[in-house]
Amino acid sequence: MAGAMPTVSYSELRSLLASGRTQLIDVRSREEAEAGTIPGALNIPVSELETALTMDPAAFQALYSAEKPKLEDKNLVFFCQLGRRGSQATALAQGLGYTGARHYAGAYKEWLEKEG
Repeated sequence: MAGAMPTVSYSELRSLLASGRTQLIDVRSREEAEAGTIPGALNIPVSELETALTMDPAAFQALYSAEKPKLEDKNLVFFCQLGRRGSQATALAQGLGYTGARHYAGAYKEWLEKEG
């Protein structure tokens, strides 16, 4: 359906992470991410996301110690604690031309429940 936000389920995310075919971005605050996050996630608070996704790749690398996502990346997955910020982040990334932006709707809450 047109305009529907592309999401990723818990099981899809697990297999994407296992295969190394995703870039996972935690858009919660630094304090939240420091208290625990999904292994392999890059923390970019939602308040910084637009700036981060529009900066020069070298500046992104220097600031976040990670490679900047490319517009054509297939599985650029955003998540937060409960889902609201993650969906805002996904919509923002899509608006900037990141066609593979997806939202992990279960968010960190579901990950914690399933991963313990």
